Parts: sequence; C-alpha cells; structure tokens
Amino acid sequence: MAVTIVPFGRTRAGEEVLAGRIENAAGMAVTVLDYGATIQSVCVPDGRGGRVDVALGYDTVAGYEAGDGYLGATIGRVGNRIGGARFSLNGEEYDLAKNDGENHLHGGLRGFDKYVWDMKAVPGGLACSRISPDGEEGYPGTLEVTVTFTLSEDDALAITYEARTDRDTPVNLTNHTYFNLNGGGSVLDHTLRLAAHRFCENGAGCLPTGRMLAVEGTPFDFRRPKPIGRDIGADDPQLRVGGGYDHSFDLDGGPAAVLYSAQSGLEMTVETDLPGMQVYTANFLSPRPGKGGAVMGPREAVCLETQLHPNAMNCWGFPSPVLRAGKTLVTRTCYRFARR
Repeated sequence: MAVTIVPFGRTRAGEEVLAGRIENAAGMAVTVLDYGATIQSVCVPDGRGGRVDVALGYDTVAGYEAGDGYLGATIGRVGNRIGGARFSLNGEEYDLAKNDGENHLHGGLRGFDKYVWDMKAVPGGLACSRISPDGEEGYPGTLEVTVTFTLSEDDALAITYEARTDRDTPVNLTNHTYFNLNGGGSVLDHTLRLAAHRFCENGAGCLPTGRMLAVEGTPFDFRRPKPIGRDIGADDPQLRVGGGYDHSFDLDGGPAAVLYSAQSGLEMTVETDLPGMQVYTANFLSPRPGKGGAVMGPREAVCLETQLHPNAMNCWGFPSPVLRAGKTLVTRTCYRFARR
C-alpha cells in the first residue's frame, strides 16, 4: 500500500491544503484533502486497463471553498437537519444557525467541511483530526474528532469516525461523497438495493417528522435491486417534498446498500454499523464545473450517507445522537468495490 501527501493549494486565508493519496497494488487510488477531511477522488480499476473516478469533486481548493453541496466532505458536528435550529439537552436550550430555511443543516454556517484538518499517514491510509471548540456553531463541549480513511488490497475504502467530548453534546458524523459509477452522466440508470423496509417520513424542508413509513408498495422500496430512476418521477407526496430521493432509510442490518452500473460494470457495496442511511439523488446540485472541466448537475450522482437519523434531537424514538462527556464514539462505514 502506497501513501503519499503532497500540496494541493491554499485557501483564501492563505492556509496550505494537502492532498493525501492511498493506492493499493490492484491500482485503486483514493485522494483525501485535509480541507474538510474531503474525499476528492476514488479511482477504481475498470477491468479494461483503465480507472473510473466514481466520486464527484473539484480540481482546486477554490472549488471547494466556493461550491455548495458538500462534495466528498466530512460533515459535522451534526450531519443533516435539526428542526427549528434548536434542541434541548440536560435542561438547557441551544439555538443554532438557520442555514436551511428555518432549520439547521450539516453543522451550520461553517461546519467541519470548511476547516483545514490535521492530516497524517497511518498504516493503510490517512487520518484527519481536528478539535471543535466549546460553542462552535452553538454546540456545547469541546469535541476531539479523528476520521481515518483506509484502503484494503481488495478495493474496500473504510471510514472510521472517532469522537470524544468534555461535555454532553450531539454528534452525527458522516461523509457526503457523490457517487457515479460511470464517472459522469445521469445516475438514474444505476441499480440500487437497500436493506431497509422503513424510511423516515419527511415534512416541509425534507425534515423528518419522527414517523417511519413502510417502503412496501411505494417508490421507496429498494429491497430488490431496481434502477434509481424507475420511480423517481412518481406522483408521491414524499418524492415531491424533496424533488426526488432525499430520505433517511432505517437499515435492517447486513450490507446496507449495493449500487451497480451496467455501463461500467462496477459495483459498490456499503457496510456500516450505523442505523440509518440518507439516500440523496443530487436533486439540488446546480450545474457547475468539476474535475477536468466536466459539468456536474442534478441527478448525476447519488449520496449514500450512513448516519443517525436526521432531527433525532427532536424526534422521540430515534436513536440518540448525544455523546456523553468522557465517552468515546467509534463508528465505521465501508465502501467495497468490485467488477461484474
């Protein structure tokens, strides 16, 4: 396994940004930036002597600074939405930034995706660390976070999240990579299987209401593989809310998802110890230039974000995102690639 770290550019504030590259003997290579602990590229051998970069991203630091969409970034302190941008914890009320209508999204005005992390090489990969100080974006407690990216010789990219706090605080870390197994173009012909018989009902603004809905008999039933685009245009109130799929699925266990493209022959299996997965079909990804000048746009990728369910601080019955003082959170997600 080869691991190298090289300069990538500088932020507007003059901070140096580094790119770490992990490559295995089979030729799969993953590039991670210390800016946002971001997956910049995932290049998978196509079996025909070439490689397909299956992750959307930018060629420059400026692209990541200016672009919305959180492409490839580590999301925190709390990924996804918190309703009303407020929560109660231990008898205290906490107000957060309203950066998604009336709601709080992906950690606030400056989430973990907009910081330069400390990055170093570790066996088989790269580790990115940062300290989120008490009060950052309104959250209580000093949070120490390490996200480790490792690549195996059999083409599995694993992400391990570790966090520790000195005060009780909500934590819901995830990665926001946009996947396209063809390297570009529409993702609607990709087939997807999900190990989930329920999903979170969304209200206005894609905010979970706290209710779980059965997938059976709905466009949300991916228990058997089907093209992502088969039902995405159905006249369904939940699809209308998000302009497509932008929902958290309640995972049943085992492999959480299998994504496959007949065009490239590539398959990606997602394994996780987390209870939920946000499936997002890039409904709001406005057209913009990406790597190599390729134009990215709506529904040209799918995000499979393993996490706790959104709005869990305000939904009774959802697994709690509260990390207690002195405790350590460790969770792991793996993206395993193969060729059919």
